[in-house]
Amino acid sequence: MTLQAPPLRNNLNGKPRCVGVEVEFAGLAARDTAALVARLFDGEITTVSPHRLLVTDTRWGTFGIELDTQYAHPDPGLLDNVEASGTPPKRRLELHAKTRELIGDMVTGLVPTEIICPPVPWDELERLDALFEALHTHGAKGTDASLLYGFGLHLNVEIADQSVTYLLAMLRAYLLLAPWLRKEINVDITREVLPHANPFAKEYALKVLDARYAPDLDTLIDDYLRFNPTRNRELDLLPLFRYLSPSHPNALLHDGLTKPRPTFHYRLPNAQLSHPNWGALMEWNRWVEVEKLAFDDDALKARCADFVAEHTKPWWQRLKARLSRRARV
Repeated sequence: MTLQAPPLRNNLNGKPRCVGVEVEFAGLAARDTAALVARLFDGEITTVSPHRLLVTDTRWGTFGIELDTQYAHPDPGLLDNVEASGTPPKRRLELHAKTRELIGDMVTGLVPTEIICPPVPWDELERLDALFEALHTHGAKGTDASLLYGFGLHLNVEIADQSVTYLLAMLRAYLLLAPWLRKEINVDITREVLPHANPFAKEYALKVLDARYAPDLDTLIDDYLRFNPTRNRELDLLPLFRYLSPSHPNALLHDGLTKPRPTFHYRLPNAQLSHPNWGALMEWNRWVEVEKLAFDDDALKARCADFVAEHTKPWWQRLKARLSRRARV
């Protein structure tokens, strides 16, 4: 598979744009996963807690590996509470840490292990795919291994520009290509049922794809939050909006889970570890189709107009057209 280049290859500093990759899976404990990552990328393992580890000093930076549940890890705010309560801190902290470790032991295999990769230059993503091959070889199980596994792969794609023109073009291109992406990925039924990568509502798409829609940044953010008051979208823009507008008053941009990042947080792909040649490269190439459409102004305008025209027809006309298409198949 050939790595596809985006139309805009560099960030605002003139360096290759980076992609942060996150992947969830079962079948491999956090410590074993950390050892695998360290061997692959010549890193050093640091244990934060029994089910949360770091692999530092790789060519790209630090990998995070952990069980994807807060209850398997010590509460970082506990020390302050212990000191305020007057309970002997050491004894209480040891009990808390041991309890969380036992919880992690019990839920290993039921909740996913997650790898949070450091930002990787887009033109080096092929090197990262060695990780996905190794995970499969060592018994890691992806989305299709069980109906209980709603695991995903996320791409945090660095933006190339901060202008509203660029951001709106990217959002429009994504809304138009989202059905194609879902079909290409064949999004797992469990992930369709779970809320983590929900599609955008048609009402929001119609607003954004209307040729008359020309927001400034504040309006773009306000409209997004009004229609999407959640992180559970296939393209989560909350981290980006918090980065671009740190003083925005909406509480969603300031909860503990929303970290400011100059990235598009793309959450749609399955974690297809059992599929040959699957990995970050394949999902990146699919994403690049969004960027290509966003950069083709004439095609983007035409497709926006077609979408709006199709979805604002009376319902009976849409039904008639759908039945006509089925009759021709």
